[in-house]
Amino acid sequence: MSNREIYDNPLIGRYASRAMARTWSPQVKFSTWRKLWIALAEAEQALGLNITAPQIEAMKAAVDSIDFAAAEAYEKRFRHDVMAHIHAFGDAAPAARPIIHLGATSCYVTDNTDLILLRESLLRIRDRLASVIDALGTFADRWKSLPCLGYTHFQPAQLVTVGKRATLWCQELIFDLEDVEHRLEGLKFLGVKGTTGTQASFLALFDGDHAKVEELDRRVAASFGFDESYAVSGQTYSRKVDSQVMATLAGLGESAHRFGMDLRLLAHERELEEPFEAEQIGSSAMAYKRNPMRAERLCSLARFLMALPAAASQTSATQWLERTLDDSAVRRLTLPQGFLAADAILSLYANIVPGLVVHAAVIDRHLAEQLPFMATENLLMAGVQAGGDRQALHERIRQHSLAAAERLKEGAADNDLIARLRDDPAFPPLNFDDVLDASRYVGRSPEQVEEFLRTEVQPIRVRYPEAAEGAREELRV
Repeated sequence: MSNREIYDNPLIGRYASRAMARTWSPQVKFSTWRKLWIALAEAEQALGLNITAPQIEAMKAAVDSIDFAAAEAYEKRFRHDVMAHIHAFGDAAPAARPIIHLGATSCYVTDNTDLILLRESLLRIRDRLASVIDALGTFADRWKSLPCLGYTHFQPAQLVTVGKRATLWCQELIFDLEDVEHRLEGLKFLGVKGTTGTQASFLALFDGDHAKVEELDRRVAASFGFDESYAVSGQTYSRKVDSQVMATLAGLGESAHRFGMDLRLLAHERELEEPFEAEQIGSSAMAYKRNPMRAERLCSLARFLMALPAAASQTSATQWLERTLDDSAVRRLTLPQGFLAADAILSLYANIVPGLVVHAAVIDRHLAEQLPFMATENLLMAGVQAGGDRQALHERIRQHSLAAAERLKEGAADNDLIARLRDDPAFPPLNFDDVLDASRYVGRSPEQVEEFLRTEVQPIRVRYPEAAEGAREELRV
């Protein structure tokens, strides 16, 4: 069949970056298996086993030249993927055939490879998070003083600023970055642990020399940049590690979904819009439409990502004693797709933020409609200070507010509440114009943005100086 006649995972074909897709590719996976076999042989040779330099050189010469057809043929015979690749590697490096995989069990290559790929993927997610945080920080700084309606229950509430709202999105990504950094800091190697985690096969190879077995484990881990291996394991590293990593990725999905949903709400209000390209079509039928396609896709991918931790936690909870293989198929799905989804989400996020369009005139119009209602508390206090009766003024404000609101519901173009109050003889003379200055109602929003950028965003920019240089990615479709 041609490629068009079989299912193509849209995470690969449409959404994730080429770099993340390559990380979880068969070429990288099986080349890493071979690198692990080489590292094991080199360490065993250094510690005295009868392994020759030509054998190691033969393995190194074949590390990337994988005959996938041969490996597939072997797997069809043996029904065992690791043994299939051992034989294929032996065919490519005949001199090394007798010592490939010496003392190891399958999880030596499968699990250590997964940990290497987890680390590489987490590093990429970390850097992309830092880039989006930087972009949101720039957006928040630009709009830190522009007043806009705040919403509680999606009903107009006290004012905030456009920049202050952006800090809420940014703060959640900072939480996610901290989680990713924590997972990276705690990630260790499986190392050489054997069939049930006791290292018995390696102890036999080294004639009972525990020190050499410990050194073997240390050397192999160091070959791949790991300072430590997990202190104990069964045949596999604890699947709790996968569960924790997937929970971290799902947290990123939560943050992205919140941003995407807020953007969709604000697009409905016509206050904020995602980028829209010159020839982009919003609807096949309604030519005028400008749908928030990117934000909708962001939410959709986030929903998928947030659903994955359940499989990882169930897998972690059902590992029988030292090993069961019912973790294999589900991990082949959840680990790569979790990172591909997270990568796709951050690609979208990074594409959206630099191109966000703020419609200040629409924001001002919404303020003009609602601000008179919000100003009434200040007017009430000013009226009492000028000698008015608090209870009487409260009642007049209530009556006029209801009348003004009803007028708006009937289609009036403006809110006449302030005019009503100005003309009401119950109110003493007041400066009604000053009370409609929106900047008086945003509290410390501009200062909070500045403090947030200084204390939260700037340290991330210092830690990841290349984040600000992250290019806005082109979305394929």
